[in-house]
Amino acid sequence: MDIKSLVFTVLETIIKVAVLAVVIVYVFRAATQAYDFGYRVFADEPVSISGGRTITVSVAQDASVKEIADMLEEKGLIEDANLFVVQELLSAHHGKIVSGIYDLSTEMTAEQMLEVMSPDVEETEGDGETGAQPVPEATAENQ
Repeated sequence: MDIKSLVFTVLETIIKVAVLAVVIVYVFRAATQAYDFGYRVFADEPVSISGGRTITVSVAQDASVKEIADMLEEKGLIEDANLFVVQELLSAHHGKIVSGIYDLSTEMTAEQMLEVMSPDVEETEGDGETGAQPVPEATAENQ
């Protein structure tokens, strides 16, 4: 074997190993970030656990969820606007945010903020059509 071809083979192997190492590190970091984001979607914590402050926010009638999330992040109520958008998408409050003025606290989770900004969700979940809750049998018999 020629010395040149041996050096070339060794360099080629070193480069392949280095590229493979870079790819492995990149995939590992991307997977770690994806897991962290997914975990935070379902294990959301408030910005401040104790001693929070109440902030009044105004939601415009034509505001998108992304615009609302950006406003909440700007006011310090949430840490990540993109995370809030995903949480709203996966919640029972999806598409039910009502325009208005709300008092939100830094002690609230995103789910609690969504509950405040979409007050009709609990009322309309009853029977699916009228929003009325089913009457218990004992109460119906007594009437």
